[in-house]
Amino acid sequence: MRKLNSFTFISLNGYYKGYNEDIGWHRHGTEENEFSQESIKEETILLFGRVTYQMMAYYWPSSMALQNDPVVAAGMNQSEKNVFSKTLTKVEWNNTRIVKDNMIEEMRALKETPGKDLTLLGSGAILTQFAEHGLIDTYQIMLDPVAIGGGTPEFKDLQGKLDLKLVDSRVFKSGVVLLTYEPLKK
Repeated sequence: MRKLNSFTFISLNGYYKGYNEDIGWHRHGTEENEFSQESIKEETILLFGRVTYQMMAYYWPSSMALQNDPVVAAGMNQSEKNVFSKTLTKVEWNNTRIVKDNMIEEMRALKETPGKDLTLLGSGAILTQFAEHGLIDTYQIMLDPVAIGGGTPEFKDLQGKLDLKLVDSRVFKSGVVLLTYEPLKK
């Protein structure tokens, strides 16, 4: 059975993106970059909601990404990717497929088949839906030491309670903290 990991960076006041989808406040220094390079080597299937997918598909294949971060860019571009969207009709980024219908059932079925583990990057609406259905095995939250005005909170519109236990933590020199949680078993 595959595992589903979620990875999101958030501000101190719980936002994963600012006004107009801004993520420029995220601190990404040398240590965080090394962490990203190691993470992308783990060969997982990358999962996105439409908004995150479009942002990633715009940046990672670009010459700027290939110049600024060739290791992560290569990993992102070569990885198998699924985008969950009811409105997207086509994808341009290589190795990507669209999941339009029955997203929860599709994720359950995908987790039950053998193969690579799955990593959901950002994608707050999809994250919340998967969390509510108990599909996420591990939550990695990179907490930036910055508060931002406005934006979109992590787990926006969560209907119930999500009980988690801390299973690991890491402090980067920049002050960013990586927190790893697993759901408490019911």
